[in-house]
Amino acid sequence: MYSSPPNSRARTAHAAVTPSVVLAPGWVLSTMRNLATQDWFALGYQCLLLVAVAQAHMSGRGNGGALQQVLGNVAIMVTGLALTRGHILGAETNLSRLLYRAVLMGPMLGSYFQLRHIAPVVNDRVLDAQILAFDLRVFGYEPAVAWDRLVTPQTTEWFAFFYFLYFGLLTIHVLPILFGSRSNLRTAHFAFGMLILVGTGHILYLMVPGFGPYRHLAGQFVNELNGGRFWHAVQATVSAGGAQKDIFPSLHTAVPTFFTLFAYIHRHERPYKYWWPVMVVITSQIIVATMFLRWHYMIDIFAGLALALFSVFVSHRVVAKEIARRAKQGLEPAFTPFQLGRS
Repeated sequence: MYSSPPNSRARTAHAAVTPSVVLAPGWVLSTMRNLATQDWFALGYQCLLLVAVAQAHMSGRGNGGALQQVLGNVAIMVTGLALTRGHILGAETNLSRLLYRAVLMGPMLGSYFQLRHIAPVVNDRVLDAQILAFDLRVFGYEPAVAWDRLVTPQTTEWFAFFYFLYFGLLTIHVLPILFGSRSNLRTAHFAFGMLILVGTGHILYLMVPGFGPYRHLAGQFVNELNGGRFWHAVQATVSAGGAQKDIFPSLHTAVPTFFTLFAYIHRHERPYKYWWPVMVVITSQIIVATMFLRWHYMIDIFAGLALALFSVFVSHRVVAKEIARRAKQGLEPAFTPFQLGRS
């Protein structure tokens, strides 16, 4: 009776188990192939935080809470990108689109609230004196001190309104553009620009920590800041969610400036052709408010402006090349709009 040789049986057994062995490499390779530049940037930011916190933890600083938070962010991003870019949830489903947007922007924006735990572990220095000395040497004065004579309950409440409006601007830009825009270019430009801006800003917070004029120059102010509803709302918000030593650069300057430049670049489309002049006015008031309310030094403002310019123009150039590359290689777009009536 004929029987197959041992090496033939081995090949048959190997072929039988091959499908189950290559399943994992399949989705891993699909994930890696489909990752966009914005995905690599977001992952790189979280990994950079992880390295910084891990080094501090090994040096004996911190209690492990900061390390757990960053590890959680990395796990969320890796899992989410595998499920979406790896097509584990299916290719181009609304669930995949929703999850992708959440894992791309959620950990990045949410990491701001973790900085109050991360920053003291990574860098316990306070550089207010050096920042103030730079302002006085370069600009000759400090706005927070120079404008102290203009402080009244009315002016405080005016600028507190615009300072607090920043959080509303975040909502009305991030949610409609990420979840409602029909343009791959516009969505990718906005998302990647925000990732560059926020990620770079957070890293600089860790490198140049300081409390701001309200604390460092407290003894030089004659008039106390005292307003109404919006001033109290600003105080409560900063106290509850602020990173505390988050002054350089001023993201209260950078983010509205980015929104204004973004709207101007896309001014040939609605609603941006009507919106960008409005944003110019709002942004100017927010920038003044950051100094009038004694949160920021002058150099923080210039750093915020520079970061906004860098983010909006670099992201626009990179995204244009990314779209061309993905089309040439037959890859899915970086962003696809939601489809009504589909799962």
